[in-house]
Amino acid sequence: MQTNNSARIPQSSTQEQYVRHKAEFDSAIAGVLERSWFILGQEGEQFEQEFAAYIGVAHAIGCGNGTEAIQIALQSVGVGHGDEVITSPHTALFTVLGISATGATPVFADINPTSFNIDPEAVAAKITPRTRAVLPVHLYGQAADLTPLLELTRARRLKLVEDCAQAHGATYGDRRVGSIGDAAAFSFYPTKNLGAFGDGGMVTVNDAAVAERARLLRNGGRSDYYHHPIVGLNSRLDEIQAAVLRVKLRHLDSDNAARRQRAALYTALLKDSRIVSSPTEMPYGRSVNHLYVVRTAARDALRDFLAAEGIDTQIHYRIPAHLQEAYAHLGYRRGDLPHAERAADEVLSLPLWPELSLGDAERAARTILRFRAG
Repeated sequence: MQTNNSARIPQSSTQEQYVRHKAEFDSAIAGVLERSWFILGQEGEQFEQEFAAYIGVAHAIGCGNGTEAIQIALQSVGVGHGDEVITSPHTALFTVLGISATGATPVFADINPTSFNIDPEAVAAKITPRTRAVLPVHLYGQAADLTPLLELTRARRLKLVEDCAQAHGATYGDRRVGSIGDAAAFSFYPTKNLGAFGDGGMVTVNDAAVAERARLLRNGGRSDYYHHPIVGLNSRLDEIQAAVLRVKLRHLDSDNAARRQRAALYTALLKDSRIVSSPTEMPYGRSVNHLYVVRTAARDALRDFLAAEGIDTQIHYRIPAHLQEAYAHLGYRRGDLPHAERAADEVLSLPLWPELSLGDAERAARTILRFRAG
C-alpha cells in the first residue's frame, strides 16, 4: 500500500465525498433552486419515502436535526413531563438533551464493556414507576443488543426508542436498526454515515398514529395552515438537505462497505497490540463503523504521539453524560457507572471515512505499533 508519510491525516473528512459525486450533488441542489420551494416540498417527501424503504419501516418523518428527532420520537410515543427515560451515559450529550427537551428526566444505565453499548441488565435495575421509555444508542455504528431490551420493555409496558444517529444501515439480526423499536431517531450531521451539507434528522416508525403525531410535532403542531391542535416545534428538514441526502442514500451501502474494509484493516494490524483494543463487533448484528475506536490507559500520550506524526484523532466521548455539569442536579458521582467512566478515560477514535486511503489507514495503525514498541 502506498502512503504519503508527510501528509496530515484528518480524523474525518467530507470533502472527498463531495468531489466524488459532485455532478450529482450540483444537479440535485440546482433542481431545488430552480423550483424555489425550500420547505416541506417534493425532495423531502421523496427522501422520506426512500429512507423509509431503505430502513424497512412504514413511515419516515424528516426534521431539523438529530436532537429534535429524539425529542419528537419520544414525544410521539407519549413521553413527557414527569417521566423518566433510561439511556446510555457513553454518548454525545445531544442524546440526553433530546430527552430533556420533552420534560422527562434522563436516567443513566452502564454500558457493556465489550460492545460499549447499554447493558440490558443495567437497564432493568434502573426501572422505576416513573420510567416511560428506554433509549438505547447504537454507538459507533453497532447495534445495541435489542432482543433483551425489547423483552424488558414489553414486559414492563415501556416504549423502546432507538438512537440511530451513528448507525445508518447497521443491522440487528436481519433487520436494519431504526425499524425495530416503537420509534427511532436519526441524525444527518455532516460527518455521519449518511450526512447532509448542514443539519438534518429523521424519525422512523411503523405505527401510523405515532407517525402522524411526529408530523404534527415537527411542524409546530399544525394540522393545516391555520390550526394547531397540539404544541409542537419548528423542526423541518429543508429541501436542499433532502436533495443532498437522496444522492448520498444511493451510495450509502457502498460507503459503509468501505468503512468496514478500513476498520477490518485496523483490526488486523492492531490485533497483537497489547495496550490497544477496540469494541468487539457483536455476533447479533453488522456494524457500519461510523467510528473506529481503540482504547488504552495511555490514551492521551498516544494521541499526542499520533498528532506529532501527522495523524489526527478524536475522543468520543471524554466526559460521560452522567458527569456533565449540565446534569449535576441528578446527583451522579464518579464510580456510579464504572464501565462508561473507564471508556471515557481510554477511548480514542482513529481516522475513518469511506475515502480514507488504505495506505493512510495502514500508516496510522503502524504508527500506533511504534508507540507501543517505544
